[in-house]
Amino acid sequence: MITPILLCGGSGTRLWPLSRKSYPKQFVPLVGETTLFQASAQRLTGEGFAAPMVLTNSDFRFIVTEQMAEVGIDPGAILIEPSGRNTAPAVLAAALWLQARDPDGLMLVAPSDHVVPDAAAFRAAVAAAEPAARAGQLVTFGIKPDRAETGYGYLELDGDPGDFTPQVIGLKRFVEKPDLATAEGMLASGQFLWNAGIFLFSVKAIIAAFETHAPDLMAPVQGAVDKGQPDLGFLRLDPEAWEGASDISIDYAVMERADNLAVVPYAGGWSDLGGWDAVWRESGPDGDGIVTQGRASAIDCADSLLRSEDDGLEVVGIGLKNIITVAMPDAVLVADASRAQDVKQAVSALKAKSARQAEAFPKDHRPWGWFESLVVGERFQVKRIHVHPGAALSLQSHHHRSEHWIVVEGTAKVTVDDKVQLVSENQSVYIPLGAVHRMENPGKVPMVLIEVQTGSYLGEDDIIRYEDMYARGQGAKG
Repeated sequence: MITPILLCGGSGTRLWPLSRKSYPKQFVPLVGETTLFQASAQRLTGEGFAAPMVLTNSDFRFIVTEQMAEVGIDPGAILIEPSGRNTAPAVLAAALWLQARDPDGLMLVAPSDHVVPDAAAFRAAVAAAEPAARAGQLVTFGIKPDRAETGYGYLELDGDPGDFTPQVIGLKRFVEKPDLATAEGMLASGQFLWNAGIFLFSVKAIIAAFETHAPDLMAPVQGAVDKGQPDLGFLRLDPEAWEGASDISIDYAVMERADNLAVVPYAGGWSDLGGWDAVWRESGPDGDGIVTQGRASAIDCADSLLRSEDDGLEVVGIGLKNIITVAMPDAVLVADASRAQDVKQAVSALKAKSARQAEAFPKDHRPWGWFESLVVGERFQVKRIHVHPGAALSLQSHHHRSEHWIVVEGTAKVTVDDKVQLVSENQSVYIPLGAVHRMENPGKVPMVLIEVQTGSYLGEDDIIRYEDMYARGQGAKG
């Protein structure tokens, strides 16, 4: 069996404002109806594949399980990284976890935020790579380039790709992101592929490669796995041991040093959606080069992307050329398409002035659902709260605020001190300051309520938590 290893981190800067640190691009339906993460899981599910393993951080763990459930996929192990350490420690942790359970198995390592429209063609490339991987080679997948792209790394082939049908070819070297002239020369030569960052190798081969080329990672990562703590079906890697692991990519740590490398060319569609220009390209521009999404209209425009992520917000472009416009309820991006890779500068500028929009998403996702702030005043706040069927917020109280809850969809089971009651649609309940309370959704459809908070302090950290079905500590929110 091949165990897919889905890497699910990211800082969410290149596709701001739709992608942010609190909710990066893999969880967003950027192209199509499903999210990139869901599409990645579906692509690597089926005959010959074991349940996918996911490496992510604590903030995303329930988003991962929720999105997999939405597409009917039961995940395998979900390993929680205490902090971001790049891809090398993550891949090694997955390998060491598998070593104790499937030591003769294969690992297919893939980012969870790429677009690969033809899943069958990609699986055919994996099948072509499988014999070499079982023989101990470290196989990477290279994308047939269709333009002189400066935003990707490259792979130089040690052999003739022919018609680019899936086949195992020797890999001469990795090439860093080139300048335009170098990229044009590599494209013309026909001997270079884009580096997709996708790998297939055996558990034994990759552990041996780490032992040879990155031995300093072995002890801290092994310790993090061995001392990891189960938590509601997740495995939390030990933070103290993990802290000793270097922040390094698998390319630098192992691949660029190994001598048992091979590459399988892939000529099908692929994108890492590394900028809004890539989203424009993958969204299928019309004859004028226009892509619109949501409530967006283009008048006498060319080669532009206009996107509204709010049903109550109309985006209209007039006479635009080569422009990206993305509107969210709390932020709007307007940029020249040629500057798509500079969007992360906007995130840096917002962080410098402590703007919430730099990293926080308008919808705040929680294990039980999500909420969004509708109106915020000096001593009051109005929220919309969405609770999944069967989910419940923690039993909690507040020092500084009282709350009014008005149910607008579904039915809420509400606890206020010693009283438990069902609150139906168009009914309300008052939560006095200091009262121990909880809301639950006992039904089979989502429950939505409007919450009006009043008080001297309205921060999410004003919570005393007594019980929590998600095993979060006092510092957790929601």
